[in-house]
Amino acid sequence: MKATEWKVGMSSCCAGVIDRALFEQYAAAGIDCMEVSYGIKERADSADFAQVGKDARATGVQLWSLHLPFAPFSAINIASPDKDIRRFTVDYLSELIKKGGDIGIPVAVIHPSGEPNPDNERADRTNYAAECLSKLAEAAACSGMTIAVEDLPRTCIGNHSDDFKVLLSADERLRVCFDTNHLLIQENADFVRAVGDKIITLHVSDYDKRNERHWLPGEGKVDWVELVTLLEEVGYTGPWMYEIGFGAPKSITRRTLTCEDFYANYKAVTAKQKPEVLGVPVQSECDANAYIK
Repeated sequence: MKATEWKVGMSSCCAGVIDRALFEQYAAAGIDCMEVSYGIKERADSADFAQVGKDARATGVQLWSLHLPFAPFSAINIASPDKDIRRFTVDYLSELIKKGGDIGIPVAVIHPSGEPNPDNERADRTNYAAECLSKLAEAAACSGMTIAVEDLPRTCIGNHSDDFKVLLSADERLRVCFDTNHLLIQENADFVRAVGDKIITLHVSDYDKRNERHWLPGEGKVDWVELVTLLEEVGYTGPWMYEIGFGAPKSITRRTLTCEDFYANYKAVTAKQKPEVLGVPVQSECDANAYIK
């Protein structure tokens, strides 16, 4: 499939709230699908899944993925050395997976760990995550969903394709969510070549390769022509799913984005053309919180 045939999607994290108005904004701008994102447990606890499903059906926006909560790390962490936290995490996320499946969401995105992860505990924590992912893969299958394990930055489990050899081996049904702004110790291209056709969904954003930034493609250092070409070559067929806020983070200066900005960016990048650059990185802020110095 050519990149120009991919659907375009946006995470609900762009607005921080999921309501009918957000669905209507997506539909009016030509956004095909949404990732329903609950990064924090308390947001997931108060979510009205049934209403989200109704709004999606009314506006024609496809519910593509459910980003499972990953915070606080003290409560939600499949790589935790505390077996009680791991047990709670699996049980809790299984309940949310069922709710997602009930409204027709096909993909559940999961972080394979919290952070930090000390080097001397990394192997054990990777195995803990793999064991939990096997259980969640079964829960997802029972709800008509697929687990997509997301690559992560810094010391997180999943910061290199070597981790994914262990994680994905836990269950043949596991797949990958490729976040284009997370890898700091491996090049995006090498990761895509390594995991290949296991990638079923994306989190699209740009960065300076020194820390995650969640900038609009074209504002950072990602080679988008190379990356789009590689995704075509490995047979990617999922949506071009942005995970970027409407407002600018401290690391960049730009105006508030619109759904139309995302759509225009999608059209340019998937056609392997240079997108309009709307933001200018704030170098002092980037230097202050750089993980890679």
